[in-house]
Amino acid sequence: MRSVHKSAWLLAAVSGILQVLIFPRPNLYWLCWVALSPLMVALLRAREAEPAELLQEGTTSMLVPARAGQGFLLGWLSGTIFYLGSCFWVYHVMLRYGGLSSVVSFGLLVLFSLYIGLHHGVFGLLLALAAKSRAPLTRRALVLAPFLWVAVELLRAYVVSFPWNLLGTAQIDNAPLVRLASVTGVYGISFEIALVNTVFAAAVLAGRPRRMTLLVAAVTGAIALQSTELIKIDPFAVDAHATLVQQNVPIEREWSYSQYKGLTDELAAISHAPTANQDGIAPLIVWPESPAPFETSDPLFNAVTSDLARHEHAWLLAGAAGVQASTKPGEEDKVFNSAVLIAPTGSTAQRYDKVHLVPWGEYVPFSWAFGFAKALTHEVGAFTAGGSERQPLDVGAHRYGVFICYESVFPHEVRQFARNGAQVFVNISNDGWFGEYGAPWQHLNMARMRAVENHRWLLRDTNTGVTAAIDPLGRVVAVLPRNRRMTLDAPYGTMADLTFYTRYGDWFPLLCAIISLVGLLWRDRPKSVMTQPATV
Repeated sequence: MRSVHKSAWLLAAVSGILQVLIFPRPNLYWLCWVALSPLMVALLRAREAEPAELLQEGTTSMLVPARAGQGFLLGWLSGTIFYLGSCFWVYHVMLRYGGLSSVVSFGLLVLFSLYIGLHHGVFGLLLALAAKSRAPLTRRALVLAPFLWVAVELLRAYVVSFPWNLLGTAQIDNAPLVRLASVTGVYGISFEIALVNTVFAAAVLAGRPRRMTLLVAAVTGAIALQSTELIKIDPFAVDAHATLVQQNVPIEREWSYSQYKGLTDELAAISHAPTANQDGIAPLIVWPESPAPFETSDPLFNAVTSDLARHEHAWLLAGAAGVQASTKPGEEDKVFNSAVLIAPTGSTAQRYDKVHLVPWGEYVPFSWAFGFAKALTHEVGAFTAGGSERQPLDVGAHRYGVFICYESVFPHEVRQFARNGAQVFVNISNDGWFGEYGAPWQHLNMARMRAVENHRWLLRDTNTGVTAAIDPLGRVVAVLPRNRRMTLDAPYGTMADLTFYTRYGDWFPLLCAIISLVGLLWRDRPKSVMTQPATV
């Protein structure tokens, strides 16, 4: 079997680098329209034809599609490079908070990237299978490519549970374009981008008579879709304001009682109830997920938050460790990563316990094999997952869907809050782990897409930033500078309508998966003579 041509390896690597560039940072998002096309070309022009293939094609020299295994390796290379670059923050977390050496931390980043990069490998394998029989089936592979890409993104969300930086998120600043997400979820935007990339790839693969036509079509499509960003859309009406407290609490700290009390006093001193709310919308103060040792069983925390709510005549939503006392002798208490809602009377009204925990951060799967991660959970806490239902919290007469940190990257999970009656979204997070790499902004953009999908205002309160108010089109309307202890007077409104995506969920990526399966299983009748080289 002929080996993969060196140009194919190079194109796959270039595609991985381009995918890094379209996300924060450096956020060269407009490159998304061409970022996948080098990988597609690599997969469909991967190796020199075998002698039998040369005879069949009636030509003396040509590059033909990769075989299944080769396609997997080309995709895996591209995906590994992508995650090495876009998730370099994994190295920072392991080095600074995991107590590991720089060599070991980098090695774990590589292993992580190799593992998550398998998704790109699956895409490469499937695209190679779609083109494996005869050269004209390259056309079928190109038709299937956008569907295959979205199907693999669905795999990332449900099977491996790491839908970080889905392709469509690169266009979050393009408000007119991303409105499609209210129907299809972020996956519809991914499909559009993958489709334009497919036309660019087709232009490269096509013979001369059609190459210029396809290239013009691809360029025109990319410019037309990107230029919708210039369309101005009126701002949404603002019904209320909330006070978002950016605590800026250091993660690495051993707390004395005096330090802890000083922090709670300082946070209470800057936490003032918002004004200018319309009648019927209760004033709300939000404290984020925090590295401070806030616990629902701590008398000082309870006294400070209760006094604050009463003094400000406001509701207080605070991130804390929710403790459920054991009822059996010798059994440890259960600890949840929680958001506690304090009523203006000072009493605890409700609590949301985080459902989707971060593996190797909030708990250690297979802890016997991953002992190094215990240092991380010592910093964050070994948590128990909350119940499976995502019910909103009642803040006065309105319902607020509260999700914590990592949960914001899962479209199918966040939509459940809106479907269950949430009129506003609140996302509390501690992104201080990530340092100044791209993750805080990547995380922000993924949360912004959840606002678009469900047509909800989003109040996003973080420990170190990015703290922001986000409208139902994903636009940041108010934001705080990072790494400063201060508050944001965050404007927002309430919404009761349900989008198509909120009602029906991931129908579009499921449809793409079905079309992909049918396309892969379809078999054309063999042709006895083929006289044309592989063209599109």
